[in-house]
Parts: sequence; structure tokens; C-alpha cells
Amino acid sequence: MTENNYQEDLKLKEKKIKPKLPSLYKVIVLNDDFTPMEFVVNAIQKVFNKSSEEATRIMLQIHTEGISICGTYPLEIAETKMNQVLNLAKESQHPLQCIIEKI
Repeated sequence: MTENNYQEDLKLKEKKIKPKLPSLYKVIVLNDDFTPMEFVVNAIQKVFNKSSEEATRIMLQIHTEGISICGTYPLEIAETKMNQVLNLAKESQHPLQCIIEKI
């Protein structure tokens, strides 16, 4: 293989290889009629690192619209966040539900 052919082959390989970004998932908290609003705000602050104002806005959207997106993450992180919300709710004996949905 000549040097020129080798360089052309390398250029072709460089063009073909592009890193694929991971799929993203929305972490969604669902409304219920039993979980206290204050608990939801605290859970959003703790799990999603939101300010008090942002967590309150998200909680009000959950309350009025039935659902709200709390964040968008790659699958493993989204699953972890969802499980953190579900575990907090379970520990406090609240029926709060959280799901993930592929974008």
C-alpha cells in the first residue's frame, strides 16, 4: 500500500466514524390527589437540583396540568432520577408517580 493510498483510506475512515449522541429521555412527574404540594417541591429540589422558585413552578404545572417534565437526560440518568423520586415518595408513604419517556 502506497503512502498516498494509506492517507486516502484514513480520510475515508475519519469521515465515516461519527460519535452517536445518546438518546434523551424526559423525566415526568404525575399529579395525584394525595401527595402534599410541599413534598413534591422538596423532591424536585432534591432530585433535580432546582431552585425553590423553579420547583414550585414545576409543582404547580403538575397540579394544574396533570404532569410536568422535570428534566431531560440520557437513559441511565433518567432512570436514576425517576427511581430517586419513587423511593422518596415510598419512604414517605406518598403515592407520587414518576415516569420516563423517550424524546
